Amino acid sequence: MKNLLTALLIALAPSLLIAQAKLPSVTVQTLDGKKINTSTWSNNGKPIIVNFWATWCAPCKRELSAIADKYDTWQQETGVKLIAVSIDDARSMARVAPYVNGQDWDYDVVLDPNGDLKRALNVNNVPHTFLIDGKGAIVWQHNNYEPGDENELYQKVKELVGKK
Repeated sequence: MKNLLTALLIALAPSLLIAQAKLPSVTVQTLDGKKINTSTWSNNGKPIIVNFWATWCAPCKRELSAIADKYDTWQQETGVKLIAVSIDDARSMARVAPYVNGQDWDYDVVLDPNGDLKRALNVNNVPHTFLIDGKGAIVWQHNNYEPGDENELYQKVKELVGKK
């Protein structure tokens, strides 16, 4: 019985830690160079998706484009907001705005050129997606992208807002 309980606690520990984590307070910048603190991110009590990506990351761009095709519907049904955080560094961040302007993405896009937010959330590779509830708690995260992963993300968003 003790081994079963220990195994259960070990299995649940990562999800318990995720549920307790909050979005850290870190300064990032908008595409036009304004500094903003992540502590100001809110969505009137509705979920926020924070997606880390880079211009050099093909799976990242595929994921954000796949979500873009459904994003209007997602917003209408759940009120979710997506913030795309580019981890492009000083050498490549000049490519972010032209790339974003050429896409049909209706997201807020911010830059994390020093990797402060990336480090604070322990993002080791991209794409890396976080789902944050209306109170600012990180309730789910996903690493990498395969076609169809956006459907799992949306299912999690619907569960958060009480829609199945």
